[in-house]
Amino acid sequence: MNESGATPVPAPAPQVQDVLPGEAATLRAAQEALAGERRGLSALWPFLGPAFVALSAGCADPTSPKALRASMGAIFRVPTGSFDDAPRPWVGLLPLGGTPLADAELGERTTFVLGAEREGLPEEVASSCELLASIPLAEAAESLNVAAAGAVALYEHARRR
Repeated sequence: MNESGATPVPAPAPQVQDVLPGEAATLRAAQEALAGERRGLSALWPFLGPAFVALSAGCADPTSPKALRASMGAIFRVPTGSFDDAPRPWVGLLPLGGTPLADAELGERTTFVLGAEREGLPEEVASSCELLASIPLAEAAESLNVAAAGAVALYEHARRR
């Protein structure tokens, strides 16, 4: 509360056109990629800092009460927009068969494309990506959940800066 007793309202997040070209990685979530994991992934935003988060139709609402609490207010510092607004190049994350993420060429400006946990990236979305990458897993593991995959990708991008 401020001196007048009113609760201050956070400033709106910057728009995608205001994000500088040299900013950090971007996340692009396909279909319901963030339905169950939006809270875990959004909680990482203050620490791993995507410059922009693009959501397709059908994705969970990042401003829902649970997502807002979990993001610790980061939703107000990270611009969000439509799926097609995500800057290029797009790196689709696949459970298997992509270039190992550690070997992938990541530009200064990279958008990681995440698919729904069970279905993965739809074929039409994967084919629109400039690169398909995978995070190597232990032999018995099937895949990572969306929040974990997004966190690893953002970390890998930040590590290289």
